[in-house]
Amino acid sequence: MSSENPPSGRQVRRAGSTRLDSYVDRYAARTQGMTASEIRALFSVASRPEVVSLAGGMPNISGLPLDVVAQALHDLVSEHGTTAMQYGSGQGDPVLREQICDVMRLEGIEAHPDDVVVTVGSQQAVDLVTRIFCDPHDVVLCEAPSYVGALGVFRAYECDVVHVEMDRDGLVPSALRDAIATCRAQGRRIKFLYTIPNFHNPAGVTLSAARRAEVLEICREADVLVLEDNPYGLLGFDQEPIRALRADEPDGVIYLGSFSKTFAPGFRVGWVLAPHAVREKLVLAQESATLCPPAFSQMAVSAYLTQHDWQGQIKQFQEMYRERRDAMIDALEDMMPAASRWNVPAGGFYVWLTLPDGLDAKAMLPRAVTARVAYVPGTAFFADGFGAQSMRLSYCYPTPERIREGVRRLTGVIEDELELRATFGTVRGALDHQRGYEAPNTDLS
Repeated sequence: MSSENPPSGRQVRRAGSTRLDSYVDRYAARTQGMTASEIRALFSVASRPEVVSLAGGMPNISGLPLDVVAQALHDLVSEHGTTAMQYGSGQGDPVLREQICDVMRLEGIEAHPDDVVVTVGSQQAVDLVTRIFCDPHDVVLCEAPSYVGALGVFRAYECDVVHVEMDRDGLVPSALRDAIATCRAQGRRIKFLYTIPNFHNPAGVTLSAARRAEVLEICREADVLVLEDNPYGLLGFDQEPIRALRADEPDGVIYLGSFSKTFAPGFRVGWVLAPHAVREKLVLAQESATLCPPAFSQMAVSAYLTQHDWQGQIKQFQEMYRERRDAMIDALEDMMPAASRWNVPAGGFYVWLTLPDGLDAKAMLPRAVTARVAYVPGTAFFADGFGAQSMRLSYCYPTPERIREGVRRLTGVIEDELELRATFGTVRGALDHQRGYEAPNTDLS
């Protein structure tokens, strides 16, 4: 008889199993909706120096006054280190919450610091709001296309996403009204409308002033909550900050903000502004998720806002991103095949490009990477697999010269695809025609 210990039941199961994941039967049902985003899958390739990445939405923080930031952090540690490196409030630092109210005032929002909850970036804010409102198969209305990070949250909580049409002026009110009516007729429960009204990610469009009032009225009449995600609102190129939806509907809108785009994403500081009763639930959800948001990050952001001309810094960011936007639009106009269409964003980070008929951005991506250029296929921004003819191009991080080179490489890939299609036709188009299928319009130019 062997003196060695016999293998445990778990070891036996693993040894005899052909599964890649031996824990697959133990996971909660909701994990079936947890999948890696197409953007995450691109990171390892897009980060290579030889690849021009028009994929990621990384803010360009090279213009930050790092000497000022360094001095602020030095003073924070030397003068308030024992507080900054300790546990804090689940709702967030009171001083920072007051400063957040000052930031939101630029968009017409009058709020009390007591109704602000600081979060670990606005991504956590989406998660907390969804956690306290949504049960499995509740409906979340989203623009078509919509932010991939929010779609991942809704999928993880087993929500049913219903997309609502957009055009160059943003969310289409009549489509919103129809979507609400259809869901109600089917007996489905709508929890909220998720919208990015300013310089949309990924579409780059902005909800027009006339439509803002109409969208709010539709949601008010239907008793549908609005979740307004506004990380890019202060990064408009040719105008003062646009009045927030929350400014005109304090009780029916939950507002999400972030310092990731206007200061530095590495601190991971965002916030939720919510009606008082909702605020209480958010604090409880925050405490169960993280106990408290990081005190050091909050106090660092607060010190920056106190000691630096942050509004002047935002103006510098606006000028830098405008230059990059112009470089991308000029390059697209100079190089792209005539049948390609794109919008001209008035702020933010993104251009939404629609390819000539018959081309598939997702299928084309491996050949683009081989040509050393990366983008995000439009399918990443739909919960239902649509968007194959479109792609998101990001101009925020590369230099104008790199942007132009990236568009040159991308144009070459598209022209090669058009030549192949002219020679061999398109299987996808033939199948869609046989099925009588008509894809939704994703041309937002």
